Amino acid sequence: MKPIFARGISNQFRLTLAIILSVILLVANDRLEPVRQSISSLLSPLQYVANIPGAVLDWSAESFATRDMLKKQNKELLRQQLLMSERLQRFEHLRQENDRLRGLLGSPVHMDAKKVVAEVMEVASDPYRHYVVLNHGARSGVFVGQPVVDAHGVVGQVVEISELTSRVLLLSDVTHAIPVRITRNDVRLMAQGTGELDELELRHVAKSTDIRVGDLLVSSGLGKRFPEGYPVARIMSVDKDDGQSYAKVTAQPLAALDRIRYLLLIWPDENELPTEAKAPIEAESTEVQKAAEANQ
Repeated sequence: MKPIFARGISNQFRLTLAIILSVILLVANDRLEPVRQSISSLLSPLQYVANIPGAVLDWSAESFATRDMLKKQNKELLRQQLLMSERLQRFEHLRQENDRLRGLLGSPVHMDAKKVVAEVMEVASDPYRHYVVLNHGARSGVFVGQPVVDAHGVVGQVVEISELTSRVLLLSDVTHAIPVRITRNDVRLMAQGTGELDELELRHVAKSTDIRVGDLLVSSGLGKRFPEGYPVARIMSVDKDDGQSYAKVTAQPLAALDRIRYLLLIWPDENELPTEAKAPIEAESTEVQKAAEANQ
């Protein structure tokens, strides 16, 4: 009678076979190295494919982090550029004053004026009105009539404010005018908007006025609305027609009114501020004083 379960391979035979195979593998290890390299080369593309998801996630995280860092750096550099451009505009004014041996005694130019960089949120959709909306308002101390400049020159002035935003009327608007002077000879004029972003008009200019194409116009400081010395425009044409009582003079604004994004809000000295602008500053000073007393 045959047994139900056949007898398997003995343990001694298994041990002997394992020892023989181990010796064979030890001896053939060096000869198998090319085979292993070939197999590794064949499988390496699969490893790359398996690493793709992780590599994509790492690249995305690094890319977003780098982009965010670059945006922050770019914004900070633009802010610094505006501040430095504003200083250069003032230094240019001082250089011109010194060249004419006028000195700075009694000059209304002050280098330590408060400045805040603002971003344009909205541009006027009405072709007959030229204004932009900024992301700073009464909460930041902005006031009606406040001068606004960019990296190249005067842009306009604040005409409306809310708690968080403000509306700036551009130089080119037909309702806007600014007192200016020619840096070459100190002739004082009035620059009026024409409704064109790249053109201003100087009205009621006598034919005998010493004015030339290329003359630089800067804010004169009259009216105490715009501080003295900020570049405004450059004379583009002078037409002295014998049939007209006055010369026809046009100028081009130095500020890039058609592509502004970041602007600089300027605060004049407190003694030159209008009454409605002094209130936020006085309130802020009072709060600071109360906080200091509380800490003591």
